[in-house]
Amino acid sequence: MVIKSTMEQPWFQPLVWMDYRLAVLFTVILPLILLIWSLTQNADSIQRLMMIYWRVSSLLAITVYLMIGAVPLSFISAFAARFLIPISLWFWVDLNEDLDDRPQSPLKLVFTSWRWAISIYMAVGTLIQIPFLGCAFSNQSALLNNASCRVWLDPPWGFKQILHPNGDASLLGFWGLVGLVIYVVCFAYFVLIRLGKQGRSATGQ
Repeated sequence: MVIKSTMEQPWFQPLVWMDYRLAVLFTVILPLILLIWSLTQNADSIQRLMMIYWRVSSLLAITVYLMIGAVPLSFISAFAARFLIPISLWFWVDLNEDLDDRPQSPLKLVFTSWRWAISIYMAVGTLIQIPFLGCAFSNQSALLNNASCRVWLDPPWGFKQILHPNGDASLLGFWGLVGLVIYVVCFAYFVLIRLGKQGRSATGQ
């Protein structure tokens, strides 16, 4: 579905590409390093928090596939992901206490720096996404013909060319929708059932 266009590109197009590059760094590369590092150091609280992070941030991957398929709903999932990730990193009382009590170490310093950095990055990104939420309420044709909305689809289309060069964009978008349904069901189960039982304790104790 990567359609060449002669429409004038918005002035903020370079900022959109920069945002995606920062997202790769802050949401993929650094968290993966921290997860592996915490496993080698047997840092249980950091391990738990990183696993929670990966579950919540999977909505970002789902969003990429929705945008590949030019699904308007992707703008809502992008906003929700940026909103939920900082909450998932600071919500748990027991993990916060364990981290505070953990002796100073390079791992703790890097993790704390990343947690603050990604929280700020996501908070700013959430505010930036607000003006584009209207893109979610247009049909696909209108979305593709709106330069301000469509510019957000260009990086996911670039991602498709790298990992799914022969893949059908509509089919990838469909699998994004399947992933979104599963994510919403799991999130609803957590909010409606598990949260009431365990509260803000990640271990349920």
